[in-house]
Amino acid sequence: MKTADSENIITGIETALVHLGRESAEITNSVNPPLVRASTTVFRTLSEFKNSYKGVVFESPRYGRSGTSTNFELQAAMARISNAETCIATSSGLSAIAAVISAHASQGSHILVQRNVYGPTKALCDNSLNMIGSRVEYFDNAVDLETMINEATTLIFIEVPASLTMDMIDVRAVCLTAKKRNIPVACDGTWGTPVFFDAHALGVDISIHAATKYINGHSDLMMGLVTGSYDALASTRVWCDRFGSHASADACWLVLRGLRTLAVRMKQHHENAREVANFLCELPAIKKVMFPALPPDPGHSLWKSQFTGAPGPFTVELKNCNETSFELFINSLKLFGLGTSWGGFESLVMPAVPHHLRSLAVLPDEGRLVRLHIGLESPRDLCNDLERALAHL
Repeated sequence: MKTADSENIITGIETALVHLGRESAEITNSVNPPLVRASTTVFRTLSEFKNSYKGVVFESPRYGRSGTSTNFELQAAMARISNAETCIATSSGLSAIAAVISAHASQGSHILVQRNVYGPTKALCDNSLNMIGSRVEYFDNAVDLETMINEATTLIFIEVPASLTMDMIDVRAVCLTAKKRNIPVACDGTWGTPVFFDAHALGVDISIHAATKYINGHSDLMMGLVTGSYDALASTRVWCDRFGSHASADACWLVLRGLRTLAVRMKQHHENAREVANFLCELPAIKKVMFPALPPDPGHSLWKSQFTGAPGPFTVELKNCNETSFELFINSLKLFGLGTSWGGFESLVMPAVPHHLRSLAVLPDEGRLVRLHIGLESPRDLCNDLERALAHL
């Protein structure tokens, strides 16, 4: 079986998603590549064995912990669609974030992190990096960033859009500022995926995706993917090898399955989310819809200049809502599951509050914020479900 990649005719990301990462399928004359599970890698000669331990190894097997051919096929496909040299697959999105940040942290180092990032990212920075003597500072925008960089700064970490609040940041401006001082920029681009967000074209050195979300798309596994140049990812690769953070071959095989339909799923998520968000904007029970794809949103111009689409998750602020009515609203939804995560085929709802506040009997004022993930159901059915539940307000 010849793949389109072997003919060098791939120009669109839709074609790449279907055809890349299938080279080993030729061995079995099948459409999908075989799942290769292994702990031990066997070498033909002592020379090959020695060479496998030279330098930082990205794409060849050395020991099962760092991957089999199944891992390498997914990583090569993800690198290609991300316009990057290479990719590292880790055990979860958080493990990918932890690997990147930790690889740049050391005694006396200074790391700049965008405020309002994903809760566990902030917890890692607040509770773990100080134990090794690395200092973290939070910033709001590229203007603040210029004055905060110093000689000890080793990494700038951003997330677009920001978790829960959906704030946008000027990625190009951040990268230009960082490059003046030769500081790498890492970006959590899970929301947009490479289909809607070309992080490296904007100047990002290290792009991070929780493949748990849209890239897999079926809510049945955990994985992180990190893309960049060999040089940019060298320290992260060493960290993953040292701490055993690589993804399993089984998970990589399933993500390759999800990758095939990523473009069509993202298109539908975009259309559904826009329809539901616009519907909510017209309801009297809604105070504000935080979704940068909508023109009234303060981040709309940045979204338009950095993204080609917008998928499901956005945040809604409810009006005149007490704790009792808030609970009735959540519990009355029939088509929205109540749970953490997003990016699967199903619609989800959850209070848009930080992780450490979610167990409180009475949620704080922020508890009037709701995060919605718009799935692949009929948007009309989702709108009807939301309107019925909002009647409790």
